[in-house]
Amino acid sequence: MAVTELHLQDRLTRLSLAPELGASLVNWQVKATGQALLRHSDHDALASGTPRRLACYPLAPWSNRIAEGGFARPEGWQALAPNTAHDPYPIHGSAWQQAWQVEHYSERRARLALDSSVPFAYHATLDVHLQEGCLNLGLHVTHLEESANWYGLGLHPYFPRYPDTRLHAAARKVWLAEDGRLPSYQAEVPEQWSFATLASLPETVVDHAFSGWPGTCVIEQPGAGYRLECSASGAEHFLLFCPQGQGFFCFEPVSHPVNAHHLPGRPGLRLLQRGQMMSLAFRIQYRAL
Repeated sequence: MAVTELHLQDRLTRLSLAPELGASLVNWQVKATGQALLRHSDHDALASGTPRRLACYPLAPWSNRIAEGGFARPEGWQALAPNTAHDPYPIHGSAWQQAWQVEHYSERRARLALDSSVPFAYHATLDVHLQEGCLNLGLHVTHLEESANWYGLGLHPYFPRYPDTRLHAAARKVWLAEDGRLPSYQAEVPEQWSFATLASLPETVVDHAFSGWPGTCVIEQPGAGYRLECSASGAEHFLLFCPQGQGFFCFEPVSHPVNAHHLPGRPGLRLLQRGQMMSLAFRIQYRAL
């Protein structure tokens, strides 16, 4: 499919966006070398029409999976249906599967907006700003229905993975699951998943949510000659996805763990009344080594 791209740049980097593909980031690169700072999206990836093949997309009005076909809210049950062909659970909200509009666009800034009625009415904006090699993302949602509802937010960036990629992202706990179920309890972070200091990514598959995150991380790519210094607000959790045999990994700042709608206390979720807003921000600073 033909896709319209927006192009931003600052002195050090350039960025392309695809508003109609769920407000996805397509490519973020170093201007001088073409080095990919997020996973590179080629022509086929863009033509596929899915944010899952691109560099980053917003997660609203929830992150990851929700079980039991929906969740309870004050006014009654909020029913949800699976929204992909490959997963039995509704995943990553609805914003990533809709076309966004361009509210503002200049050389270094863009604001994209979405008015959604699925699965309930909300207004979302994504602010994108480049400044001296720093990518700033700000995701905001406002609840539009009379009946209150539960909200969570996240961002889903894909980063290049090399043999020497290293990560520093401290966490107090990891969410684990009983066999065949979604995560339901927290445990101490095992040594192979601990990134309290800069460490290599594990060789085995990791696909877990971590809690007690102070909101900072470093992604170091020595062979590629750069590091990314990241910070988040509105996110006390992150999801780490490291598939085997792939040239990427995902580090996702999120407001809540997987299936938080069914966890005691609904950790990280917010019950929004009509007109109330929730926000999440992520800042990624490129530095050459």
